[in-house]
Amino acid sequence: MTNHLATAELMIAHYNAQDVDAYCALMTEQACEANYRGTVLREGREGTREGLAAAFARWPQNQAEIVERQVIGDYVLFREHVTRGPASDGSELVEPFDVIAVYSFEGEKCSRVEFIR
Repeated sequence: MTNHLATAELMIAHYNAQDVDAYCALMTEQACEANYRGTVLREGREGTREGLAAAFARWPQNQAEIVERQVIGDYVLFREHVTRGPASDGSELVEPFDVIAVYSFEGEKCSRVEFIR
């Protein structure tokens, strides 16, 4: 049986290591990251790779801490505490924030991540 929780936790570990290739390898080809029931932020595995690479270049100290976990069928829900740190482009500091991330799965891979903030 597929362990979606372990996969989502591994995605966060790769995210925190800023290893976009390993993160995206756990996603379907058509996967995306989006605001909950809204705008798609990163389209497809390649769009996610490019978007995360740009974000990590801008915030090299970016980290997400899993505060709470829940699994419901093919969904994993995390409450994450995100800290960005100083931006490499000199832009204003982003205050740490909490987000609910809903990871949807198709088979063994993540097909969508939606953020509620």
